[in-house]
Amino acid sequence: MNNTPVNPKNQAAGLFFAGLLPVIAFTLIEEYYGTLAGLIAGMVFGVGEIAWELYKHGKVQKITWFGNGLLLLLGGISLISSEGIWFKLQPALMEGFFAVLLWGSVLMGKPLLVYLAEQQGHQFPDFIKSRMKGLTIRSGFFFAIHTGLAVWAALAWSTRDWALLKGIGLTISFILYLGIEGLLLRKSVLNRK
Repeated sequence: MNNTPVNPKNQAAGLFFAGLLPVIAFTLIEEYYGTLAGLIAGMVFGVGEIAWELYKHGKVQKITWFGNGLLLLLGGISLISSEGIWFKLQPALMEGFFAVLLWGSVLMGKPLLVYLAEQQGHQFPDFIKSRMKGLTIRSGFFFAIHTGLAVWAALAWSTRDWALLKGIGLTISFILYLGIEGLLLRKSVLNRK
């Protein structure tokens, strides 16, 4: 068993790609073999992600436990009800959780993005911390809007379109959003000089 420590880049990647393989498996298998087979495949891949991370790093990140645990719970409900909708709601619940987590951290006086940066050893002036607080609030809105979109996709879109939103849509839109935020932060820092 490899006990390589999980670095921040891997944690960030895990945040966005956690649960992606189960979604791909569910989508492909469901299209050709039906909802039941798709659910089983998605759940097997969810367990596989947990096992792989345990093998690769010697431990499983909390986000992986949470995301795949939720996937397995909702997959189980979908199996019992014979409806894939519960499985499809997992991304919406995850994104809603992130929105609440981001906003809650601001309300508690310790914006999550500031906290995470400080955990990595970064120290920022108060000016940057206030900007990061704003970024934390706006990121919460990003995830809240994406939650609504993910619920709509789960209820009304095809499985393939839902999977594209979960996999590519969230990732690309968040990268674009962070790019815009980065440019605005850079501009505000340059204007302060």
